[in-house]
Amino acid sequence: MTIGIPTARNVDHVAYTVPDLDQAVRFFVDVLGGELIYTLGPVEDPDGDWMARQLNVHPRARTRIAMLRLGPTTNVELFQYEAPDQNTRIPLNCDHGGHHLAFFVDDVDAAVEYLRRQQGVHVLGDPQHITEGPIAGDRWVYFLSPWGMQLEVLNMPPGMPYEKETEARRYGPEPRWTNR
Repeated sequence: MTIGIPTARNVDHVAYTVPDLDQAVRFFVDVLGGELIYTLGPVEDPDGDWMARQLNVHPRARTRIAMLRLGPTTNVELFQYEAPDQNTRIPLNCDHGGHHLAFFVDDVDAAVEYLRRQQGVHVLGDPQHITEGPIAGDRWVYFLSPWGMQLEVLNMPPGMPYEKETEARRYGPEPRWTNR
């Protein structure tokens, strides 16, 4: 008996709803180094309930969509919705539905220095260093996009302590990417 979704091969993309799609695309391309693959929309069903049935949003919602590629293995889909019952508050990590997107970097300090120079980016404190437990050696720091989306840069050296306890492994870093 197989456990999981039959025929599943990998996670295809992660998706985030943003307040301004054009601003988010510029940020993902110009600051994070992504590549815009396509835009779509508006997607809407003004007289029916397709949006509610298929996307679990208000039937009168409408959206614009952008798909971006970040590096060799990650696709990110961005949505900008307009909906009558829309909650425009960005969830914190502690809220249900809270989220963040993390980037593996070779040098956390160099990444933080770069991020602090980017207009509208807010780095949350100083890099943290985990010294005990299953991920001892991890260095990380969170930062916020200009609209408040939570992101992270981190570095986890090879040979993490958890690897002594299990054969399971995290997916590791890919070679550096460039879209230019």
